[in-house]
Amino acid sequence: MRLSAYSDYSLRVLMQAGLRCPDRVTVDEVAETFGISRHHLVKVVHDLGRSGHLKTHRGVGGGFTLGRPAEAIKVGDIVRLGEETECVIDCTDREERPCRLSPVCPLREVLDEAAAALFAVLDAYTLADLLRPRSKMRATLGI
Repeated sequence: MRLSAYSDYSLRVLMQAGLRCPDRVTVDEVAETFGISRHHLVKVVHDLGRSGHLKTHRGVGGGFTLGRPAEAIKVGDIVRLGEETECVIDCTDREERPCRLSPVCPLREVLDEAAAALFAVLDAYTLADLLRPRSKMRATLGI
């Protein structure tokens, strides 16, 4: 399983905001730090602002800060925002017809169980957990 770029970028944005807290971060800074397209990050930051995970500030001196304490931001919640579904497999063909094995196949149930386990692990961690060791992470990013 692979997370979408959107989930990846969301976590990176939040990590940089958490490491810079209480200072503001700009989209351009995140783009430069991680070599990510500014265009992609604008949507991520906008959505994280709408969900309350970031506080966005417009105009001169603008940017964003964490909208909640890092300890209150669950990694699983961020990944859920970025993924279209928690479902690992879609048991339909290209014409949206059900797979012929659907009535007897346990594959979807097994993969749904695996996805639930993944999200259970992600829900056990917060942004604060991802920011340790803080000093080494700040040094690595030049903050």
